[in-house]
Amino acid sequence: MIKTFLAIIGKELLEFFRSWGLVVVVLYAFTLEVYVAGNGIEMEAKNVTVGVVDYTNGGISRKIQARLHEPQFKKTEFFRSQKKLSDAIFNKEIMMGLVFESDFEKDYFNKQNPTINVLLDTTTATQSFMALSYLQNIVLDFSRTAMPLELKIHKLFNQNANTPYFMSITEMLSVITLLTVILTAVAFVKEKENGTWDIMLLMPVNPKIIILAKSLSQVIIIMVGVVICVGLILFGVFDVPLNGSIWAFFLLTFFYAFTSAGIGLFIASVAKNTMQVAQFSIVIMMPLIFLSGAWTPIHAMHPVLQKLSLISPLRYYIEGTVSIFFRGTSFFDLLPYFIGVIALGGLLLLIGFRKIGKLF
Repeated sequence: MIKTFLAIIGKELLEFFRSWGLVVVVLYAFTLEVYVAGNGIEMEAKNVTVGVVDYTNGGISRKIQARLHEPQFKKTEFFRSQKKLSDAIFNKEIMMGLVFESDFEKDYFNKQNPTINVLLDTTTATQSFMALSYLQNIVLDFSRTAMPLELKIHKLFNQNANTPYFMSITEMLSVITLLTVILTAVAFVKEKENGTWDIMLLMPVNPKIIILAKSLSQVIIIMVGVVICVGLILFGVFDVPLNGSIWAFFLLTFFYAFTSAGIGLFIASVAKNTMQVAQFSIVIMMPLIFLSGAWTPIHAMHPVLQKLSLISPLRYYIEGTVSIFFRGTSFFDLLPYFIGVIALGGLLLLIGFRKIGKLF
């Protein structure tokens, strides 16, 4: 029994490595894909184009403009009228426009609440509002209003607010989800496409052994990809901090991979070819990824969606992984995440196992 089980695993791994295209896709997903997401997606305002119409030409307006420097802002462009500035924003030449009225300087010195008109291209909502917050902080430096309090901000866990840390980890978790589902489903669907499904049914082997062995072989491939991604990209390129146990992360990943494999088994039972595997995978996984908090924080969702997020195993996996890497959470405190992944994963694996078992 054990020899048969190991033989099926070896056969699946050998078939995977013989498929060079699939090997390249997996290596790309766990390396370049994660690197691009971590290095290319920037949540902060950078290289914001600014246009200025300065009717006052005073010293205060120039000092404010001098504070708009790189890397957050590009060199300021000047316009003769607000109409030309608005046209530049409409044509996407400028993201943020500032208009200093002729009485701005006088109102400032007379303490009459001077006004700066700000025009924003909010089609790029995150960048534009981050740029606006920078501008507000700059203007506050020139305010003469005595504040009765002082704000002291302490950034926890990611002190430098390094976006690549979070984006690279989030992308890796999404890659694990999608690849495990697709690889597990394809491992069975290819038998249908190659005409070897009937031969597999005639094998004098317990169908449960076949299903478990083929699923485990894909989990092994994913775990190898995770090791490569963590070592080369997270630690090697982005120098992501690890405050918890790396073994706790790998154990949580192993359980979560079986969760995704259960979804893959369900897809394999209804898909007739590889194209349908891709289609069903997207339809099923995109809602789970959306509800996981990978793209939008859970607390920012609608209350109904917050409740629905409890059925997404990826939510517990993401929260557990972030707690391991950034918070250094102890294994005992990680138990709720393990329970969430194992409970939902066990249910999904059981459903997928029974669904595809009916085909044997």
